[in-house]
Amino acid sequence: MTGRSLRLRLIAGGAAAILIALSIAGVGLTVLFERHVTRNVTDDLELHLKQLLSGIAISADGQLAVTRPPVDPRFADPLSGLYWQVSDDRGGLVRSRSLWDATLPLAVDQIAQGEVHLHELPGPGGARLLVVERRALLAVGDKTVPVRAAVAVDLARVSAAGAAFARDLMIALGILGLVLALATSVQVLLGLRPLDRLRSGVARIRSGESRRLQVDVPVEVLPLVEEVNGLLDARDREIERSRGRAADLAHGLKTPLAALLADAERLRERGELDLARDIEAVGEAMSRHVDRELARARVQGSGSRGTATATELEPLLRSLVAILARTPDGQRISFEIAVPEGTKLPLARTDLAEVLGNLLDNATRHARARIRIAFCPDGGVAVEDDGPGIAATQRLKVTERGMRLDQRGEGAGLGLAIVQEVLEAYGWRLELGTSELGGLKAICRPGN
Repeated sequence: MTGRSLRLRLIAGGAAAILIALSIAGVGLTVLFERHVTRNVTDDLELHLKQLLSGIAISADGQLAVTRPPVDPRFADPLSGLYWQVSDDRGGLVRSRSLWDATLPLAVDQIAQGEVHLHELPGPGGARLLVVERRALLAVGDKTVPVRAAVAVDLARVSAAGAAFARDLMIALGILGLVLALATSVQVLLGLRPLDRLRSGVARIRSGESRRLQVDVPVEVLPLVEEVNGLLDARDREIERSRGRAADLAHGLKTPLAALLADAERLRERGELDLARDIEAVGEAMSRHVDRELARARVQGSGSRGTATATELEPLLRSLVAILARTPDGQRISFEIAVPEGTKLPLARTDLAEVLGNLLDNATRHARARIRIAFCPDGGVAVEDDGPGIAATQRLKVTERGMRLDQRGEGAGLGLAIVQEVLEAYGWRLELGTSELGGLKAICRPGN
């Protein structure tokens, strides 16, 4: 697949979309997880705060004390990350053992009675603490003493939990991304399969295996298939009109040519032999060109229309050889047919007869004693003779498009020109070489 591949673009676009979506999902889930952990930690702190408030007492001498501290053992472990602290408005301060020699730098603000404050503060060792604090009034005799209780936790716990969750989530999202990318690739391949079928259908039309695209396709592709089939129908109609015009023109010339040859015969009867021969030569040349145009029109209506045809090779060769063997040139020729029984070529019978007939006629006129027709391993057919052949430099010229192959004189290389046109209509080609018999080797093989 290249950068111009629609399949590659769709897969790359899907992979990019999956990557972006999973990245956003990963960040969002990590943030949500940290918030969830923070809420749970806050709930734990509020529970510890209630336990702390229930254990605060004022001694007889007015000293602040905590008779029942929270039960979590981390409060007794120095710098464990979980701390509590109680203070009053007279400078009294009680703190958990975990604070060691540090204190919580609570902000100087007014807290309403019973109100819970939640905020972050710096703690021991530069740690970032989440603090929950509350103001309460303790009754001492006939007096009330305001106290301020706070419980704090090191937020490194939350960050560590978030980092661990992010690592696990990254692995999970990576696996999910691979699965989604694979699913996207399969989806793209399945989605573009109708286009592959469409390409195969066009290839079958070009090779002559089919005439139209199949319409059993998804509805999204059906309009394109219908347009292509409509284009093929329009082309066939245009070809039919062209064939009709060519045939009308050629048949329209037949009558004047016949009249011209009749005039030449009358001139011959009057003794004007030279003039009669000149007219007959011109008439025969024009007749050959008319035959060529008729053959071309027929080829345009068969090979180029993509009709699925195939012709068995051996019976056709034997019928052509039987006809040529009765001609003056053919009576002195030994024909060898080396074609496996049942071999077929993907050409209409009339067109294949046109090709092989011209090649055999050309070989018969130039061969000395032998002509061999053989089937080629690549699916083509070769016609060889033991005649004088054609020089290599001249073969290059005669195989060029538009070059006349009959410039050496009578016999019409015009037949070879027709052979080329018929083969080109089917996507085949004509190759000229040197035969092992010593003469010309003409090979018709598939592929331009």
